[in-house]
Amino acid sequence: MLLVEPLIRIGLVNDCMTLLTLQDPGRAREYYRKGLWFAVGFYDLVVNQARERPNHFAMRDSKRRLTWLEVERWTRAVSKRLAEAGLKPGDRVSMALSNRVEALIIFLACSRNGFVCNPSLHRDYTTVEMKALLKDISSAAVFYERGWNADDRDDLLRPGEELPGLVLSICLEANAARSPCFPSSMEVGAQPEPIGRGADKVCYLAFTSGTTGRPKGVMHSDNTILANARDMVARWGLDERTILLSLSPISHHIAWVGFAQAVLAGAEFVLDDPGGGSRFDWVRETEATYVMGVPTHAMDLLSEQRERGLGRIGSIETFYMAGAPIPKTVAEAFVKQEISPQNVYGMTENSSHQFTHPNDTTETIVGTCGKGGPAYEVQIFDSDNNRRMLPPGEIGEIGGRGAALMLGYFSDQKSTEGSFNRDGWFMSGDLGRLDAEGNLEIVGRLKDIIIRGGRNIFPAKIENLTIRHPSVEKAAAIAVSDLRLGEKVCLVVSCNPSASPGPEEILGHLNKQGLSKYDMPEYFAIVNEFPLTASGKILKRELSQQVNQGLLSPLPVRFSVTCDN
Repeated sequence: MLLVEPLIRIGLVNDCMTLLTLQDPGRAREYYRKGLWFAVGFYDLVVNQARERPNHFAMRDSKRRLTWLEVERWTRAVSKRLAEAGLKPGDRVSMALSNRVEALIIFLACSRNGFVCNPSLHRDYTTVEMKALLKDISSAAVFYERGWNADDRDDLLRPGEELPGLVLSICLEANAARSPCFPSSMEVGAQPEPIGRGADKVCYLAFTSGTTGRPKGVMHSDNTILANARDMVARWGLDERTILLSLSPISHHIAWVGFAQAVLAGAEFVLDDPGGGSRFDWVRETEATYVMGVPTHAMDLLSEQRERGLGRIGSIETFYMAGAPIPKTVAEAFVKQEISPQNVYGMTENSSHQFTHPNDTTETIVGTCGKGGPAYEVQIFDSDNNRRMLPPGEIGEIGGRGAALMLGYFSDQKSTEGSFNRDGWFMSGDLGRLDAEGNLEIVGRLKDIIIRGGRNIFPAKIENLTIRHPSVEKAAAIAVSDLRLGEKVCLVVSCNPSASPGPEEILGHLNKQGLSKYDMPEYFAIVNEFPLTASGKILKRELSQQVNQGLLSPLPVRFSVTCDN
C-alpha cells in the first residue's frame, strides 16, 4: 500500500509481480475527456492502418520493406509465439537487437497481448550488465543478436544457461533477411482475440541512460507515449505521405517517439540501418522527409554534404534534434536548404514533450525548446523549494505533469515517489526558465553544477554560448578539482577540421556572447572526438576520468580584456 501521494495507484498484476504505477482514474478520465488519451493502443492503430491502406509501406530497414497488412499479420504471428511459450499479460519481453524491423514487430506483439516490451538492452552494456537487468525486471522472454554487447561475447546466454523467470530466448541472425527461429508473417494461423488489449496497460519499459547511476526502468502505457506523439503529429503536419527516419537506435526512447508518430500518421518508419553504406546515402535512398536524431547527426550529414559538394540533403523537410543544444550554424544551414530544424527537449519519463513549432524563428529554435503541446504542462520551480513556482525569466527546476508522463519506475517505489513534489509535479532535475511567450530555455542540470568557491556555475550555459563560435562543433564544460576553491571550469571543445581556435579566442568569444567573467573557464582543451553515449550525448563523466587519469591534459587559461581584442 502506498501512503505518500494519492495519485500513485497499484496497477497491473500478474503471477510474478505487482507493477506499481501512477495510473489515477480521475486523471485518466480527464485525459480521455480532453482528447489526450484514447481507447486504442499501438496494435489497434496498426489494425486500422492495415484496413485503410493495406499496401502502403509501414516500416523499413536495409533488408525489408513491409506494408501495413504485412506488419499486422507478422505482429499476430509473433504474439502467438509468445503466448504459446506461456507468457501472460504483464510479463516482460526484452530486446538486445540492432535496428531491424523485427524489433518493431515484437513491440507491437507486446501491445497486442499485454506484454511489457523492454527494448533498451543497449549495445554498450556488457553481457554481465544485460543479464543483471534481465534479472532485475524478471524478463520472461528475450530476443537478441550474437555479439550485441560491449565485451564482444558471441552469445548473451551460454548453451544451457538459465535465468530466473526466463522461459523463451530467441537469437536472431545478424545481418540476415530472415532468422529461421523467428516467426514468419505467413505463420499466423488461427488465434484467439488479443488478451491484453487496451491503451492504459503498461506496454513499455525503458532503461534510463545510466550515465549518472544505475539504470532505472521507466514504465509507459500506450496512451502516455501516444499522447506526446499526437501533439507532434498535429503541430508538424505528419501524414501518410511522410517518410520518418530515426537516426537514434531502437534501444533509445527517441526512436519510439518517432515510431509512435508514424503509427498515428500512417507514415512509413525507417530505421537507422544503412546496410553497409553511409547514413547520408541512406537518408537520400529512403527519401526521408522527417529525420530524427541529435545535433551530432545533423553536423555529420552537413559535413558529408560539404565534402560531396551537394546542394541539398535528400528530401528532408524537417529535422528533429534533441539531447543537446543546436548550434546556430547548423540551424542556419538547414534553413538555407528549406529544411525546418526542430529543437526538442524531453526525457524517457515524459518523451519529447517540449518542441519548437514550424513558424518559430531561428533565434527561438536555437535558444529555446519551444512551447510543446497540450499533452504536457511545464512550470519552473524554486530549486530550494520545489513547491514554489517561479515567474517567467527566473531560473529554477523544470517540473511537469500531464498525459505524456510515465507510469513510474519499475519495482522502485522510492525513486517513483522521490521524483515528484508534494503537489504531484514530476521534477526533472534540469534547470531552465520560461520566456514571456512560454518557450522553455534549458540552463543546465540540477546535478550538473560546478561550484567554484561557493558560486554555482551552469555548464549548459557555457556550452550553449561556446558552440555559437563558427569553428566549434561540440563543447563540454566539466569540473576540475581545486584545492582552494573546490572546483574550476574546464572547457573541452572539438572544432572544424579547417580551424583550431586558441583559448584566448574562445574566451573572447564567450565574453562577447555575454558570459560573466566569474563563469569563465580556467582550463581549456581541444579533442578530435568526444566520448559519446549510443544516442550521441557527450559522456562528461568519462571526460572527467580522462583528466583525472592524465589521459587529457587541459591547459590553464585566464580571461582578461586582452582576450577580447
